[in-house]
Amino acid sequence: MYVITGATGHTGHIIAEELLAAGKKVKAVVRNATKGAALAEKGAQLAVGDLEDAAFLKETFKGAEAVYLMVPPKWNITDWRAYQREIIQNFVDALQESGVKYAVVLSSMGAHMPTGAGPVSGLYDLEQALKTVEGLNVLNLRAGYFMENFFGNIGLIKAAGIQGYTLNADLKVPLVHTHDIAEVAVKYFLTLDFEGHSYVFVAGAADYTMTEATAILSDAVGKPFHYVQFSPEDARAGMIGAGLPETIADGYNELFAGLNSGEYLNGYERDTANTTPTTFEDFAKKEFSVAFNAVS
Repeated sequence: MYVITGATGHTGHIIAEELLAAGKKVKAVVRNATKGAALAEKGAQLAVGDLEDAAFLKETFKGAEAVYLMVPPKWNITDWRAYQREIIQNFVDALQESGVKYAVVLSSMGAHMPTGAGPVSGLYDLEQALKTVEGLNVLNLRAGYFMENFFGNIGLIKAAGIQGYTLNADLKVPLVHTHDIAEVAVKYFLTLDFEGHSYVFVAGAADYTMTEATAILSDAVGKPFHYVQFSPEDARAGMIGAGLPETIADGYNELFAGLNSGEYLNGYERDTANTTPTTFEDFAKKEFSVAFNAVS
């Protein structure tokens, strides 16, 4: 049996559906049974609960051969790293008690950084903590920057004709679609051929600068807009003004500072093994433009 956390999320639902299609038994971890109904109809067993509930996770992991682990975002918190560490400890306790043998983990490029990468440094904690679970084989998927993150800029583009982060405009960043990440996870789940503790980069089809990515999005929607590199102070004020807690705003600033420094992508080099099919151009035309035009 495979236990999939975040089973209604971008990566989790694809993993669950494809494992079911392959004839595997799947337990889908969801917070809301209604949202998990589509998976249940396809044969998944639903485990309805919260990852912050340690007893729930221990019960859910019983009898599993393999699990998909991801720490979901939570927007109403005061300490992002503390929240991540709570989930991580619950994972470790449940894995130790259940004797699960395999885990595929949604991690990130930059997860080698114990500090200086914002929320991604929390994934350093996750990778390190899983090493304490005896007998567990772990494959960490160190993914690039999600293409879907650009959806969050639609309001700014509509209002001001700009797209912006604190990222250097000429910094090449691997942009990956979450569907591609899920496909990599499924490949490893179907073989379970990994041992010990390892990681693979999941890098999308190409690396892009923010200037290049903005031009591709602008062309796809047929509206001219350009990239602006914000100061950390302006970015923080904008995020807090948009309703994000200070801990999350500070975390994103730290993450982008890590990227700008070069340390975040240290060790990453594009090759055929970490390159995945979905191009940013396809995402822009087929998904971003649709979302953009749906906003008045």
